[in-house]
Amino acid sequence: MQIGLDSFVSTLADPVTGDLVDPVVRLSNLLEEVEMADRSGLDVFGIGEHHRPEFLDSAPVVLLAAAAARTKQIRLTSAVTVLSAEDPVRVFQNFATLDLLSKGRAEIVVGRGSFTEAYPLFGLNLQDYDSLFIEKLELLLRIRRDLFITWSGKHRAPLIAQPIYPRPVQNPLPVWVGVGGTPQSFVRAGTLGLPLMVAIIGGEPSRFRPLIEMYREAGKRAGHPPEILKVGVHALGHVAETTNQAADEYFPGYARMFGEIGKERGWPPITRGQFDAVRDPRGALIIGDPETAAKKILHYNEVLGGLDRITLQMSPGTLPHPAALKGIELLGSRVVPLVREKLGIRKQESVSL
Repeated sequence: MQIGLDSFVSTLADPVTGDLVDPVVRLSNLLEEVEMADRSGLDVFGIGEHHRPEFLDSAPVVLLAAAAARTKQIRLTSAVTVLSAEDPVRVFQNFATLDLLSKGRAEIVVGRGSFTEAYPLFGLNLQDYDSLFIEKLELLLRIRRDLFITWSGKHRAPLIAQPIYPRPVQNPLPVWVGVGGTPQSFVRAGTLGLPLMVAIIGGEPSRFRPLIEMYREAGKRAGHPPEILKVGVHALGHVAETTNQAADEYFPGYARMFGEIGKERGWPPITRGQFDAVRDPRGALIIGDPETAAKKILHYNEVLGGLDRITLQMSPGTLPHPAALKGIELLGSRVVPLVREKLGIRKQESVSL
């Protein structure tokens, strides 16, 4: 199992004063976090894409390219690329260039996004939400496969025997499909034989098992071998020396993040009791000391029928930079070895934590 991090590059606020961190400082801190993840032995670092004041990730490939210049081993991915609002030609060119810069460490996670700001921003009709994604994913996969493209569709000018450069180091360039809870999205990813990245930010992870089984069954019906039907999870989490410390450090930003979203969607403010309930042994939040975090990751793996990747989002809005660096170091140096040791024992002796 690969273990890593995702960041939406939140515009961090002081938990006491509410003052925002200078964006220049925030982006410098982000690159230090990616460097720490690389040094700590984590497998992957993802950067999201949003077009809102709470986040600084509207140009994720630029941030990933900066990270590529400062890292050696860690894989670099989007989390997610809002493909419905992008030109697939430019998406491929940007990530192929990132792949060259990183010497073969780039990946793309494509999705439709959980926010809608990108659609009016780029002159798109939100009513085309589904057809935009389906058409653009088809074109992106064609470009990934073929150098010369002849193609026509509803939402983009046609291409006539057009070569698309540059070509990446990896062939094919990895493309994952990021999904929420829509069954059709799971089935589409399986039918296409693309690896799946499931966002689980609340409730109990076990409720996603039927959807993941739908994905695997769709892939099997389409004739794809099981080994290419990979499943990953994006979850919210933080690691500290003690579980209470991890919860106390993470909650203010968690409450801020969901509070801002709640104002738009009619949700009530998040209470500490609700937060604590979602970080119980069966809940979605991976928050605690290294042993607690390892147990929760293994729980995810068990209830979802085996995972190939799990990434934690540690940047909800107020987590101080030193705490983030310490959490990343603990995740790599202590959580990852515990998880891999127990997974090895499971394979040999069927023993769990």
